[in-house]
Amino acid sequence: MGAQVRVTVWQHASDLDPAVNQDALAGLELPAGTDLLVLPEAFARDFGEPGSPLAPIAEPLDGPFVSAARAKTEATGAAVVAGMFEQSSDPERPFNTLVLNQPGSLTTYRKIHLYDAFGQRESDIVSAGATEPVVAEVAGLQVGLMTCYDLRFPELGRALSAAGAEVLVLPAAWVAGPGKVAQWQTLIRARAIENVAWLVAAAQPGPRYCGHSAVIAPTGDVVAEAGEGEELLTAEIDLDVVRAARERNPALSLRRM
Repeated sequence: MGAQVRVTVWQHASDLDPAVNQDALAGLELPAGTDLLVLPEAFARDFGEPGSPLAPIAEPLDGPFVSAARAKTEATGAAVVAGMFEQSSDPERPFNTLVLNQPGSLTTYRKIHLYDAFGQRESDIVSAGATEPVVAEVAGLQVGLMTCYDLRFPELGRALSAAGAEVLVLPAAWVAGPGKVAQWQTLIRARAIENVAWLVAAAQPGPRYCGHSAVIAPTGDVVAEAGEGEELLTAEIDLDVVRAARERNPALSLRRM
């Protein structure tokens, strides 16, 4: 029997005060049996007004936010994935980083594809991460990490699945706008289907962002989906579902390019 993981997704609006977000995380009551808690992009501190400098609020990996995430893991036993702004070698442009805290370990992913679209330029205030897929084992499942705008680049999802990912975890702050919810819903299902993998998407809520966090099965079926507002989702992620889907649809092994 394959690994079974209970995942909880918190669709929550991050504040401009990092201490408020740390307190919110500490006070969150997890559903019983949660193995993996996924929080949105920029959970440690919201982006603020478009173009606002992020370097003044960036933290090191041994700073207050990672410590708060580690404390949540220690208190609950659940692995925690969350977005933060991490200090980089460029004093003006930190990394947009995901941290995956597990008992005794810390995995980081620095956003590769920056949001230079829809009239915004994330690259002016954020440094891009190295173009390497990041996969980590969580409770017996291989979990690949990606962030928000990465969703529009199928190459990263494919690189993660080629590196062994059975679950794609996608924290996001998907900015609201005409057609954006439909694009989000289409793309998260597409990434799950084409990689024959679970996809867990944790988004910030409206009105600034689109919400609609979701858990998508390797078949593309929507197992759980939030609306626009704050919401807590829980779903069971089963490795046997991945194995069965990949047996019926061996697209990954048949790929020639």
